[in-house]
Amino acid sequence: MIDPATLEQYEREIHLFLIYMKDREYSKDTQNAYMHDLKHFLNSLQGKAISEVSDINIMEHLSNVRETGAGARYRNRCQSAIRLFFKVMIKFNVTDHNPTIDIEKAKVEKKRKPTFLEKQYLDASMQLVKGKYLIRDVSIIALMSYAGLRVSEIVRLNTIDFNFEGSEISVLGKGEKWRYIPLPPELNQLLQQCLAVRIIPKGKKDEMAFFISQFGRRISKRMVQTISEKTFTSLIEEYPQLRGMRLSAHKLRHSFATDLLRNGADLRAVQELLGHEDISTTQIYTHVMDEAKRKAMGNVRPALPLFSEIGKK
Repeated sequence: MIDPATLEQYEREIHLFLIYMKDREYSKDTQNAYMHDLKHFLNSLQGKAISEVSDINIMEHLSNVRETGAGARYRNRCQSAIRLFFKVMIKFNVTDHNPTIDIEKAKVEKKRKPTFLEKQYLDASMQLVKGKYLIRDVSIIALMSYAGLRVSEIVRLNTIDFNFEGSEISVLGKGEKWRYIPLPPELNQLLQQCLAVRIIPKGKKDEMAFFISQFGRRISKRMVQTISEKTFTSLIEEYPQLRGMRLSAHKLRHSFATDLLRNGADLRAVQELLGHEDISTTQIYTHVMDEAKRKAMGNVRPALPLFSEIGKK
């Protein structure tokens, strides 16, 4: 339970933090999560001035977070929120140091192999999208399947982010970092067709969202997920052997990465295309490379001498 006195004492700092995240266009989900984590951290300071907070104070709080049963990922999210908070406090001259700098992240258990669709099923799903806004919905599925966009990146995509002459899109990803994705000709043409039938936004004449909902507003994350779920339902009806797979919109991104590596793409290039800050995140897809290595080694036929007499008496 957060003490109301804490919120009152740090009201200005909390406001500055929120203003910064809004200005940098952090997603609503990130804003809410970071504000939640920050308030709990501030509550643990028991009135200490921000300029007097040390790394020990932060480590004690993160340790308490773990002791309450939270996992390493949640603990690391709290640390990220606190680190960003101090970055903002330095920016606005509230303090002159960031005590989170030397605090290491918790070790996260190695991820399991990601679930992905084989290329034949990925291609088949494009033919199974249904609905009134067919070109829009196919474009959404295609961008996740053949360009690796996250659901949140689909939602944030604007019309000005699509350069059809250069055949590329600019994607604002996690951490407010931009990346540029070259598009295959087929996808470039599809997005041009999508713009041609784009729903006219209601109310906001300056709405720049690439994908507009039936209500004339920027499409929501939930709607993108619904489009994906309906497509997966049709896919499983067509291919019953896929029953039991845990399919979601994010699995299309996994499928994109897997297909790239199977076709010989460099791991660094895949990292850039997916927008991973750390290549270790991209390495969850190395199971594909392992398969390729096993297949390659299966074709090796060593011409070795036989030592059949060894060991015989």
